[in-house]
Amino acid sequence: MVAGLVGAALLVAGCGESRHANEQRPSPSTRISVTVHPKEVIVQPPAVAQGPERNKQIPQNQNHPQPPIRNSKVPLNVVFVTANQTEKDFHLRVRGARNTESGVIYAHSPGSFSASLPTGSYTISVVGLPGARPAHLTVGSFRASSQNEVLLP
Repeated sequence: MVAGLVGAALLVAGCGESRHANEQRPSPSTRISVTVHPKEVIVQPPAVAQGPERNKQIPQNQNHPQPPIRNSKVPLNVVFVTANQTEKDFHLRVRGARNTESGVIYAHSPGSFSASLPTGSYTISVVGLPGARPAHLTVGSFRASSQNEVLLP
């Protein structure tokens, strides 16, 4: 009888919390390449978060599915990596569902800044370079969890 009570106590004590801390990890940042020429702004890729993206995963996980985050209303963390191929300093302006602007990106220099962008369409333009035609970026609603990625939060 004592063994039965000890066994029952161990069984109850072994039942832990049903929620696991590693279920819904945040989506890793998405990198957008922005090249600014005197006459135009080029954004690559022009659409992100449309579904699972193979290029966001480390090579060992490329053939495994990316688990989605159930709350797709979370803004997407975007890092804009900019190449200024002009003679002028400027600011990069992002307009759409959320508006933001970079710091100074110096002539013939790289620059980067990050923003949290909700789902929507955005126009990427240059402040201080009136002749450059703006580019367009579309942010979809898919958000992938980083739970399959090692060395990420």
